[in-house]
Amino acid sequence: MYQVQDWAEVHRLFFREGWAKAKIADKLGMSRNTVVRLLELSEAPQYQRTPAGSKLDPHKGSIVRMLDVDATVPATVVIEALRRDDYGGGITILKDYLQEVRPLFLGAKSYQRTSYLPGEVGQTDWWELPVSVPVGRGAWRKVFGLVTTLPHSAAHATVFAHSKTMGDFVAAFSGTLVRLGGVPEAMVVDRDTSIVVPHSRPARLHGEVAALFGAFRLRPVILGPRKPESKGQVERTVGYVERSFLPLRSFSGIADLQAQHDDWAQQVAWCRYHRRVGAKVADAWAVERGFLAPLPDPLPDVDRRFEVRITKDGFCRVADVDYSVPPGLSGRKVQGRASPSEVVIFCEGAEIARHRRSFVPADVVLAPAHARALRLARQAKARLQISDLEVPPVDLARYDALTEAAR
Repeated sequence: MYQVQDWAEVHRLFFREGWAKAKIADKLGMSRNTVVRLLELSEAPQYQRTPAGSKLDPHKGSIVRMLDVDATVPATVVIEALRRDDYGGGITILKDYLQEVRPLFLGAKSYQRTSYLPGEVGQTDWWELPVSVPVGRGAWRKVFGLVTTLPHSAAHATVFAHSKTMGDFVAAFSGTLVRLGGVPEAMVVDRDTSIVVPHSRPARLHGEVAALFGAFRLRPVILGPRKPESKGQVERTVGYVERSFLPLRSFSGIADLQAQHDDWAQQVAWCRYHRRVGAKVADAWAVERGFLAPLPDPLPDVDRRFEVRITKDGFCRVADVDYSVPPGLSGRKVQGRASPSEVVIFCEGAEIARHRRSFVPADVVLAPAHARALRLARQAKARLQISDLEVPPVDLARYDALTEAAR
């Protein structure tokens, strides 16, 4: 089974960079037949656990720390340091591991500069807004924004969510690329747990995130820990948006916040003169857009899939919200998908419920048809329990007539 990262990189190099299959095989250390098989896969392969470790595994943390100090350190120097820590393996597996992880550190350092080619790189990061918005029923929730920027033109896009989960990142990141009108060659990300597997060494994307990057033919650049200066453009953009967009504004909900920001970005942020760029942001973006790769058609499916059991009282719980389903399904296992706007529930492949997504904590979303059916079912159950059945009176004269006839 191939890794998701292998599939994503092969698709990016072939479809985006235009590399020959033999060159890709040589670059990634795999056979040409493997490259062909990966290109034949239209979707990311399912993630499979890595095999049992080697003698190098206990020392990988030390290697990462060395590369963080000097990304070009030779393998001979590294193995000398590892020998002092009782490393008993050979230099071949060490070289293989360095060949795998060294580009991550070299790539991250290569983007620590203030000038960029058009379409060369983007940066993305979460922004925790200092405001909350109403979500209904008198409840309020915090808001987070995923900000993606193109450093060459300083154009940016933001998509808002009520949390920072992996599912939120996948949907929001796709939305920012749509607003920017294309895909750069690489995307700089930090080690937020919604993007990168926690405590992974070397750092690697979640499988769903890697599949999304592969669908966009986008190369990830994962920064080392505690290196905010490596994504300075998006950090400055977050500060600019917070200072220039939020003051003196109020929002009726997250949809209103999104609409107001999108209008402000087009009418104010993109129309300003940017000193580093030397032009208006919109003018520089119009040039850079010609260097961006087109968005895939259709766009990747970013809805979150789930599988749960219906509760005893006949509801499907998604996050902390209960959504109604038709009566009689208690205990059944159902599947569904959740987007920022709706929740759709299926049972054995058939759609049984569709609801507007609610972000009210501990909310109950009840469809009128389900409410009526549930009320009737409960009333019938109550009548059975108290034996309150309507039995029509029996005409006993018929039995008397039969008895007379028999005589």
